[in-house]
Amino acid sequence: MSIFKACDIRGIYGKELDELQAFEIGRAFGTFIDGKNTVVGGDARISTPLLKEKVIEGLLLSGCDVIDIGTVPTPAFYFAKNYFNVYGGIMVTASHNLSEYNGFKIAFGDLPVTEEDIKRIEIIIKNKDFKQGKGKLIYKPVLDKYEDYIQSFFTSVNNSLKVVIDGGNGIAGPTAVNLFRRLNYKIETLFCEPDGTFPNREPNPAVEKNLEHLKRKVVEVNANFGVAFDGDGDRVAFVDENGKVIPSEKIIIIFAKYLFKKYGPGKIIYDYKCSTIVEKEIRKLGGEAVREKSGHAFIKRSFLQQNAVMAGEISGHYFFRELGGDDGIFSALLMGEIINTFEKKLSELADEIPDYYITPDIRIVYPYDKEKLFEMVKKEFSEYSIDTLDGVRVIFPNGWGLIRLSVTEPVITMRFEGNTPEDLIKIKDLFKEKIPTLKELL
Repeated sequence: MSIFKACDIRGIYGKELDELQAFEIGRAFGTFIDGKNTVVGGDARISTPLLKEKVIEGLLLSGCDVIDIGTVPTPAFYFAKNYFNVYGGIMVTASHNLSEYNGFKIAFGDLPVTEEDIKRIEIIIKNKDFKQGKGKLIYKPVLDKYEDYIQSFFTSVNNSLKVVIDGGNGIAGPTAVNLFRRLNYKIETLFCEPDGTFPNREPNPAVEKNLEHLKRKVVEVNANFGVAFDGDGDRVAFVDENGKVIPSEKIIIIFAKYLFKKYGPGKIIYDYKCSTIVEKEIRKLGGEAVREKSGHAFIKRSFLQQNAVMAGEISGHYFFRELGGDDGIFSALLMGEIINTFEKKLSELADEIPDYYITPDIRIVYPYDKEKLFEMVKKEFSEYSIDTLDGVRVIFPNGWGLIRLSVTEPVITMRFEGNTPEDLIKIKDLFKEKIPTLKELL
């Protein structure tokens, strides 16, 4: 499978991605942005230092002056791009993927990359049509400035508020610990020492089985809530005081309620895979919910272009107008502020939102022709309303079912929602009945 994805570039290190490719990606990106200044950061994965060195080498040979900001969370990388006022940026990370993966998040100008931008970089590499130049490299650490910046949005809380921070051995742990301490929280930590092999859990906090340690720890130490970060710190998951994971849809609504009280109602951009509860609750609050194609770049572009109050994905990305982007650490601190301000438990905030009946994000390797699968779904469910914004979404009177391609992994993702638990079962069973190749996989 190609390392050139819809929103970034990533693959298995040593198998799909190596140092030569990193060098050529640097050369191609430097060519693509015509040798403009670029900031480069990296996460804590074992393969990151070598890949980062090579991508910088490629940028320099394409005429870019490069600012190396070292090992940082991805939100600090975005901060650095704005702080140093540079045009381009490359973050070496595979985000929430397993340890054997690595990749490159690229940024230039004011808006996220498009699929067409990624394709153009791929074509430059294929044609070896590189710009020649001789850039300069300087090293400028930025984490202290990033921490000061994030802290500036918050005030200290009541020092009885306790949080468990699960860093997942990614790069966000130490920074999150520093900021929560600076804001007067009592903290307990899990796996906050960066280790690119991710020895204690997989780096994706959107998968509940990866949060078992956190769920137990929150209850054990009688914490007010728990947070878990992914490998590079732009995703976060939340656990309430009872050790229960709060679904992302409810987190979006909790954030929206608070921000609407603070700034007034506005637009909320939400992930195509989210429950319809998001739209219903945002409308009740006087806001407008706008559904967008799943994927970081798609959500962020819509969020910026529509000047939304915030945006959210079920993956745990939360975007805020204050930042102009997403940040898992900011999200975690904002949740603490909400709990402190309202003097309510996280479980109480979540219980104010009606229950809904939806499957988790079902991710499976589909060994057959994926385009034929999509065509089969459209044909078999032609009597119902079909939405093809992102994959194929079948809309029933009592719920919906969605099948789409992941933008970060070689899998298909599925999600089903029903108005009642019985409706949910019926919709899922209907897909298995009408699409035989799914029966063995669901």
